Amino acid sequence: MQGVIKSFDPSSGDGVVMCDTDLSDFDLADDALVGSIFRMLRQGQRVVFDLDTDGRATRLRLGSEVDMETPGA
Repeated sequence: MQGVIKSFDPSSGDGVVMCDTDLSDFDLADDALVGSIFRMLRQGQRVVFDLDTDGRATRLRLGSEVDMETPGA
C-alpha cells in the first residue's frame, strides 16, 4: 500500500499514515520503522507500507517511481 504520513510524534513513535487509494487512516505499529531507512517521519512524507494482523501500518519504506505513481493512473 502507499500513502502519506498524516502525523508523527518522534518522542513516542505514535503516528498515522493515510492510504492513497481510499484515504483510510492507519495507526503506525510499534515496529513500523524497524529495519527501515526512516528514523523520523514528517507530515506529508510519501511512504509504502504493509498492514500487520491488527490493521496497523508497518514496514514503512520508500517506493520506486513505479510504486509511487498515482493510484488508478
